[in-house]
Amino acid sequence: MENQTNPAHKPSPPMFGDRRALKDAAFREKLRQMALPLAPLVQLTTGEIHPAFPGTLLNFWLLTDAQLEELAHFYHQRTPCRWTFHYPCPIAWSSEISLEEKRRRIGRFIGLRGCETPIRIKTEDEIAEEARQARVTAEEQVMRGKMYWYR
Repeated sequence: MENQTNPAHKPSPPMFGDRRALKDAAFREKLRQMALPLAPLVQLTTGEIHPAFPGTLLNFWLLTDAQLEELAHFYHQRTPCRWTFHYPCPIAWSSEISLEEKRRRIGRFIGLRGCETPIRIKTEDEIAEEARQARVTAEEQVMRGKMYWYR
């Protein structure tokens, strides 16, 4: 008689993510962050929660363009009305913006940190050019002050 093992008693091999999580602390931390639950936002007029409202941070990052559009419409942000500005953080919505911008705006709308309007960082060349223009403007003002007829 052959030695047959019962598959129900056989331990299952760890999943890829499980194996990686055992070895990589940063990966474990990212998994923990992505599992963070999000408090649902209710619609002002009905008190309902949109079915696509993300339950976790991972679900938020997986929202499609169509779902973001639906959320904006459901929560009165796509088409401004009398309810639009009664939400805690109303947003300006446009269907013409990129998926990343829509996600950032919905994230801001539902209260996620880090979804504020990005600050543009200037290059060294742009800073140098602004400084040069300011210096030229200052020199022109000094010359105008010295030569009253130059004005």
